[in-house]
Amino acid sequence: MIDRRLAILTFLLTASCSPPKTIGGEPSVAPTPSKEWPAAKPTGASKPFNSTETDRANRGAVIPSDVSTRMDRLSISDVVDLALGNSPQTRNTWAQARAAAAAFGSAQGHLLPSLELDGVGGPQKAISSNPAIFPTQRSTFTTSLNLSYLLLDFGQRGGAMQAAHEALFAADLTHNATVQSVVLQAEDAYFTYQASRGLYDAADTATRTAQTNLAAADRRHDVGLATIADVLQARTALSQAKLNEQTAAGNIQAARAQLALSLGLAANSRFDAALDTGTAPVLQLAENVDSIIAKAVRDRPDVAAARALARQAQAQVRQANSVRLPTITLGASEGNTQANIAPLAGNTYALTFGVAIPLFSGFSHEYDVVTAKELAAAAAARAEQTRLSAISQVFTSYYALQTATQRVSTSAELLTSAVQSEEVARGRYAEGVGSILDLLTAQSALADARAQSVLSRWTWYASLAQLSHDAGVLGTRGEPNITLSPVTPGRQ
Repeated sequence: MIDRRLAILTFLLTASCSPPKTIGGEPSVAPTPSKEWPAAKPTGASKPFNSTETDRANRGAVIPSDVSTRMDRLSISDVVDLALGNSPQTRNTWAQARAAAAAFGSAQGHLLPSLELDGVGGPQKAISSNPAIFPTQRSTFTTSLNLSYLLLDFGQRGGAMQAAHEALFAADLTHNATVQSVVLQAEDAYFTYQASRGLYDAADTATRTAQTNLAAADRRHDVGLATIADVLQARTALSQAKLNEQTAAGNIQAARAQLALSLGLAANSRFDAALDTGTAPVLQLAENVDSIIAKAVRDRPDVAAARALARQAQAQVRQANSVRLPTITLGASEGNTQANIAPLAGNTYALTFGVAIPLFSGFSHEYDVVTAKELAAAAAARAEQTRLSAISQVFTSYYALQTATQRVSTSAELLTSAVQSEEVARGRYAEGVGSILDLLTAQSALADARAQSVLSRWTWYASLAQLSHDAGVLGTRGEPNITLSPVTPGRQ
């Protein structure tokens, strides 16, 4: 009898439980820290499972084998992949989601009966009226197997399960929001680095143009067609161009350090982004702002998480209310007593029903209900504030992208006219009909136009990523998931 009970207890103690793998047929959490949780609310009950997988939440920075072969030419998708794989932010929210899944499994455990094995005994000395039959020196050991089950608690158990369920839902959505934020940070760092390289190229071109202009001024001065003032002005312009180029070179290294940080790598690691050979995008939004706002309010992870936390708070109100109500329990036990006195040894069996009616607890329960209701009101207010903030962010980023689209077209026109203006000014100066001031002015305008062309392009990409993030549709590979169309002529 004792061996059987010990075997049952040993099985229960040694059974290892991990967070529930699925809830209602849906994954309880994201499969890894770098992946999003499938956006479907888990419902229904689930069973605990045994898992032998290692805890990937504690791993360090890693570089996938396929990416390691192209660390000197990383694409935007490679950058996003590395950032998600090495981000402590996603590992943090993933671990929290797994903890919430385990908490939900714990809450579900209250639907099952509890089983307890007790043992008590030892030597005793008692006063006996018949020492011959019942000696005063006794030794007993009693083991009992007790089963108890809560039949009815008027919502306390259900409220706790619902609260844990909503907490899991909020944790999973918070993880999704974190994944999107990490993607946005990585993309911003990538775009800034590419823009800094483009600005350096523009500054380098401006330096070479200034050198050409200085050579032209020297030639004209040598043949007596220009004064020394022309040469000095051209030389000053060249020095300024070199200074701008040196500043741009330093900005590349600063942007590279920020890109390394977003990737989870040391700033002095050996890596680089692929050279940009693309052209400026000529695309515009095909969706209106109202449709994107509606999508954000419906699907954005942090907005949905705030709503889940509000529902969790409402479930806790239900739980607090039910504490003041009766509970009905069912119990059963089997016991065995071994003793050195035969009449004291034997087996016992019992079946019990219990009713507990809370009468007075110093108004603690009443205050707990008030506390839960106020916390629910606060959670509802936070959910509303999150919704309004999301709408504001989408509205702002929507029109920022529209402005960026217009700037791409305008900067392209500016660059075309600046190139032509500089060519004309250089030709006029070479022919002796233009002044050095006209040439240097055109040169400065061309350098600014090149910089504007670079900035407008990468600002457009950054604005598109920001709108995708604010709308809650930014993909885990960096894809914007925003519908775009070619720019209609005359409607930039």
